[in-house]
Amino acid sequence: MAERKDRQERHDRDRVSRLDQPRDRHRTLRSTLRGRSYDSDRFGRFAESFARFMGTATFLVWMTIFIVVWVIWNASWGPERPRWDEYPFIFLTLILSLQASYAAPLILLAQNRQEARDRVQQEHDRDANAQSHADMEFLTREVASLRLGIGEMATRDFIRSELRGLAETLAESDDDAADHGREDDDRRSGQSH
Repeated sequence: MAERKDRQERHDRDRVSRLDQPRDRHRTLRSTLRGRSYDSDRFGRFAESFARFMGTATFLVWMTIFIVVWVIWNASWGPERPRWDEYPFIFLTLILSLQASYAAPLILLAQNRQEARDRVQQEHDRDANAQSHADMEFLTREVASLRLGIGEMATRDFIRSELRGLAETLAESDDDAADHGREDDDRRSGQSH
């Protein structure tokens, strides 16, 4: 049974991809929609660009020009001309209502996509802040340990004072050695005379 189904699917796939075979005329709306992929990201980008355009001064200017021209053309005063939407402007109202009914969901979709991007950015910022906080705590501990280590180290002034003391001790021992050397020389010279 499964083999037969696989063979039928391969046959259907081959018929669709071959140009020398006629198309299947018994397609339904469901089979047509099933065969096509719906790209929600593309539609979302369209909604964002539409919402972005509707929020511009250009859109407002063109919409105002359109409405003013519509009202002036269909006004009852002026030269005789064909008017398709007289004073209550029912058709204009219908067009504006239709435009608003499509604009509102597109704007909401664009806002939802922006909210999702903001949420991801906020999570990224939160993670970066947590990492920065951990790094600062680590550096604080390191600086504190360096301060403790430096406190136990000899300072420059301490080393200088120790070296001066050693130099004085060496100088004294050199003087003592020189005095002993002279005494020895005197003894030797006294013994040899």
